[in-house]
Amino acid sequence: MAPLPAPRLAGFYFAYYAALGAFLPYWGVYLKARGFDAAAIGVLTSLWYGTRVASPSTWSWLAARSARPIVWLRLGCAATLLCFLPFLLPLGFAAGLAAMAAFCFFYNAVMPQFEAITLSHLGARAERYGRIRVWGSIGFVAVVLLYGALLDRLGAESLPWLMLPLYAALLAAAALNDYGPAHHARGDGEAAGFAARLRRPEVLAFLASALLLALSFGPYYTFYSIYLASRGYSAAATGTLWAVGVLVEIAMFWLAARLFARWPATAVLKVALASAALRWLLVAWCPRLLPAMLLAQASHALNFAAAFAASIQLVARFFPGRMTGHGQGVYYAVGGVGGMLGALGSGLLWRTLGDSRVFELAAGAAALGAWVAWRWLRLDAADAEAATAAVSSRGD
Repeated sequence: MAPLPAPRLAGFYFAYYAALGAFLPYWGVYLKARGFDAAAIGVLTSLWYGTRVASPSTWSWLAARSARPIVWLRLGCAATLLCFLPFLLPLGFAAGLAAMAAFCFFYNAVMPQFEAITLSHLGARAERYGRIRVWGSIGFVAVVLLYGALLDRLGAESLPWLMLPLYAALLAAAALNDYGPAHHARGDGEAAGFAARLRRPEVLAFLASALLLALSFGPYYTFYSIYLASRGYSAAATGTLWAVGVLVEIAMFWLAARLFARWPATAVLKVALASAALRWLLVAWCPRLLPAMLLAQASHALNFAAAFAASIQLVARFFPGRMTGHGQGVYYAVGGVGGMLGALGSGLLWRTLGDSRVFELAAGAAALGAWVAWRWLRLDAADAEAATAAVSSRGD
């Protein structure tokens, strides 16, 4: 079996999610400091999710038909850096909308392709995914903590200048990576059954639950920092709460192999969805109670990290071989639809219904996703056999 280039793979995850650690928690705060209202912030932030509808599948399609697919990863990272440069200027809403659309398109395009690259190196060692992906979470939490303190000192409007070096690091990490042997060994005939697999009831249930989970996270990623600020939390305290979520995420990714050795990915995903419903209710009802907010953030280990790791495994099982890249694109696109609806909906309802009610609606979306998964998401005989084989192969 070919050696696993874990440091190079981990380096890309670190750079990508370090940049995300500056963007997700603080971009809404930055936009508010620039004078945008809640509706405008919701529209601008929704582009992060909206571009995920088209960019991952488009990029996967282009890469799959290229003689050198790795070039598309590097082009996407270079375009991400170039399209971020306009944010160094004081853009109005229209210009900001155009810049956000271009920047988010390319930023969202590269990660599904890189997930396929990682799986092409892992092959039968899929249980090691968590210990590579965990470096993304480490990058995220390091930046969340550092930038929270920096923004308290420098002001929220300094955020674009602080983010620029992170996208340069992402481009450098892309230059160091390439596809693994499993990608080159696969036959093109595997793609013929992609549409048929996509129509399977368990696959549709998986994608529907992914959409609803992403929808429930929309208010969190768009307004959670603003929500905390309205309850008296400083930027540093907000960053600390974000960091708690990512620290437990790191622990979950590190222990993921043990988790999936005991429980199937379908069961883990169902529990994760139910925990998300409870999390958003806690955020809605107890925002001023620090222990409650810490508990809500601690549940990120389940409703994000475990859910994500389970979903990556299910994508690989439902869409094996060369279909994995296309499956990743569809999974990210569906999550983009859910996140976009969550961001837009929360922006529109934030003032009319109240911020706490928006998080109650998020809890309802997660609960619906848990019901869909519980009712229809299960492995068929072939998938169950693959899952058993994956568990029995652990320990190398």
